[in-house]
Amino acid sequence: MCGIVAYVGHREACPLILKGLRRLEYRGYDSAGLALLNGDGLKIYKKKGKVSDLEQELSGKDLHATIGIGHTRWATHGAPNDVNSHPHYSNDRRLAIIHNGIIENYATIKQNLVRKGHEFRSETDSEVLIQFIENIRKETGCSLEEAVRLALQEVVGAYAIVVISADDPTQLIAARKGSPLVIGVGDDEYFFASDATPIIEYTKDVVYLNDYEIAVVRDGALRIITLENAQTTPYIQKVELELEAIEKGGFDHFMMKEIFEQPRSIADSMRGRVRAEDGHLQLGGLRDYLDQLAASKRIVIVGCGTSWHAGLVAEYIFEELARIPVEVEYASEFRYRNPIIQERDIVIAISQSGETADTLAAIELAKSKGATIFGVCNVVGSSIARATHAGAYTHAGPEIGVASTKAFTAQVTVLTLMALAAALRAGTISDTLFRQLLAELERIPALVEKVLQDAEKVKEISYIFTYAKNFIYLGRGLNFPVALEGALKLKEISYIHAEGYPAAEMKHGPIALIDEDMPVVVIATKDSSYEKIVSNIQEVKARKGRVIAVVTEGDTLLPGMVDFVIEIPKVHEILVPLISVIPLQLLSYYIAVMRGRNVDQPRNLAKSVTVE
Repeated sequence: MCGIVAYVGHREACPLILKGLRRLEYRGYDSAGLALLNGDGLKIYKKKGKVSDLEQELSGKDLHATIGIGHTRWATHGAPNDVNSHPHYSNDRRLAIIHNGIIENYATIKQNLVRKGHEFRSETDSEVLIQFIENIRKETGCSLEEAVRLALQEVVGAYAIVVISADDPTQLIAARKGSPLVIGVGDDEYFFASDATPIIEYTKDVVYLNDYEIAVVRDGALRIITLENAQTTPYIQKVELELEAIEKGGFDHFMMKEIFEQPRSIADSMRGRVRAEDGHLQLGGLRDYLDQLAASKRIVIVGCGTSWHAGLVAEYIFEELARIPVEVEYASEFRYRNPIIQERDIVIAISQSGETADTLAAIELAKSKGATIFGVCNVVGSSIARATHAGAYTHAGPEIGVASTKAFTAQVTVLTLMALAAALRAGTISDTLFRQLLAELERIPALVEKVLQDAEKVKEISYIFTYAKNFIYLGRGLNFPVALEGALKLKEISYIHAEGYPAAEMKHGPIALIDEDMPVVVIATKDSSYEKIVSNIQEVKARKGRVIAVVTEGDTLLPGMVDFVIEIPKVHEILVPLISVIPLQLLSYYIAVMRGRNVDQPRNLAKSVTVE
């Protein structure tokens, strides 16, 4: 959600910033802008729409500068238009700001500033913040750095900001609280961005700014202070991300590339952790907490969207294998219902980006109650990775498409490993079953590859259903969360209304919707619920519903009963979600493409939701 890119050094800033903004397009946005400082002063250029619209706006202008700030905005305060786009000037136009997040008490600050004669051009909370900084600086006579620090002590909310001043062509000031910001360190140059994707082309040395920290670059030097004005030493890390990983690699869309990367991303999530031939399973990030996990009386899993669905799969697996009660909560609702959290509880927080604001808030609440927090996320050095006591990275690699695909299967893989480790330590799983599941897990990448080889068949089915306005997805047991995930993928990128249900719940309401125009996707694999799901399919067919069934390879019954069949390889019931979700991802992708949708950047959605 929103994207920040800024630069100060010896390169031309404008093309670097524009390229960085394009790299951040996956985060979701509705306008783009930049500010450049050169001999003509501090100039802002911004435009509603895409980065390409901004580039047209810049055509023919003098854009020479070696310092600048850029932003892609996802509207919160004020409509998506040119005026509300970032950057924003201060009242005297000597300062400019880019801002991710929300300033919750902006209205009170704005009223005070209006009484002092300030005039506002936009409806945004971000313009209020830069005018507040300007006002403090003028009233106290302090430095810009001090004015930023004092202003941020007064604001309530979340922010990642970068401030530029017309008075100093060598200075950028950045700060964060609850919204990610990374600083790239080069040779006499510095890069600022919401994540590492705009930076890795130029440097692998980065500093992840912590909450309540302010970074000041001036005259080629970087300093970091806290809001309390304490000096800290920048911790420079090597980022492992490679440039090739954020390119499409010959695919039409990032989403399709990421669907096809799943054999590798699942294998990478197990690499170094599983060795089936000798029954080896090791999760280094949980080593010191494994006894506590195995002995826990309750696990609470929190996540949003696709991560919540992965948590639902994990609920089945933990309870089946480790015999630990599990509750799965929407992170967005968790802290608003005064949840009962006890010191012996384990809370597992799941997030692809590691920056999801609602999940971070849930973590902080659970920590305040004394719970032990495990994180499952994909981004090294992210806020959730640093806020938790322990956890495991998914190692899925960067996911650029807004609709998560490989994140889901990587999360389910890691959560399955956690459940197996807990079950083995607790003695609730036999050695035979433990080794069997490890062996089958090692086969999963090859089985996913096999499903992907039949993508053309899914494409043919998708063409038939591009007309649809509604879909129902049905599943039982471990395939119920997969039904939810399949429905989410379809509505996210095709804008077709879709709902997922436990198959047995269909006759408690949704069956009223079934007619010849209602496509019903049923995950009907050969497992303990097979006979029941067959009965549910018969109920749909009796009402002329059109059924697409995901079935186990070799099924001889359902092909004669349903309209369309997609086969997947046979695998242990506990591991089925890692396979059964693949055709649903493909189905959503092809339907969306055939309807002319922008599958990588669906409307109104952001990749990393860093505000509540």
